[in-house]
Amino acid sequence: MMAFGRGKSKAGADEPTRAEPAPGDVADFDGDAGEELEGPFDIEDFDDPAAAATARLDLGSVLVPMPAGAQVQVELSEAGVPSAVWLVTPNGRFNIAAYAAPKSAGLWREVAAELAEALRRDSASVSVIDGPFGREVVGSATGAVRFIGVDGYRWMVRCVVNGPHESMEALSQQARDALADTVVRRGDTPLPVRTPLPVQLPEPMAEQLRAAAAARGAAPGGGQQPGGVQPGPGGDVPPPAPTARRSAEGSAMQQLRTITGG
Repeated sequence: MMAFGRGKSKAGADEPTRAEPAPGDVADFDGDAGEELEGPFDIEDFDDPAAAATARLDLGSVLVPMPAGAQVQVELSEAGVPSAVWLVTPNGRFNIAAYAAPKSAGLWREVAAELAEALRRDSASVSVIDGPFGREVVGSATGAVRFIGVDGYRWMVRCVVNGPHESMEALSQQARDALADTVVRRGDTPLPVRTPLPVQLPEPMAEQLRAAAAARGAAPGGGQQPGGVQPGPGGDVPPPAPTARRSAEGSAMQQLRTITGG
């Protein structure tokens, strides 16, 4: 069904290689870093692109596997447009998003350095570790945030892992497992480097959000009502009922401060 991860499987296209960390500037990953992780995948890696949606949540630019029992939380911009989709588990939450990138690898290395510096400027405790996909940036204050990135062919994927200290390792493993099976739909449109690839909700999920917004507007006081619970992925299970919230995403420190997803 697929030939390679992170790059084009088509003849004549270059597959990027992961940039190696400079000696001495990252800590060792204490998990099984030697385990071969094939993904994330480019949708062009699939003989049948429609198969990429099987058991994955299709968000337009990324197709993400759902952890069993996870909930979906959609962040909306001020204009009411989806800007991020979080998968919420009992351990915390994580978000997987894609960005336009050069054909060659190296963008994540730059972004990781900038994220680490931004956290340090905000007085967070910061460490950079060498994880299964490469370097991971870990910030710690009242809660913890971890940034994981992967360079692909004309795209970069960034995973933000956000949760309490006591469940961070379990949550990070859930995020890595999802990232390893994520599919990127880059498209052919030329875009400036670092441009976020658009988030597009499945129509049933978008309709649920519209209905929830209408219900909130009609209710006394217009109070926000959260969405429902996601059953385990697979087959023809409908998309999960999402929870909507206004976007708090901006700086690395804002990610660190937003722990519960509430």
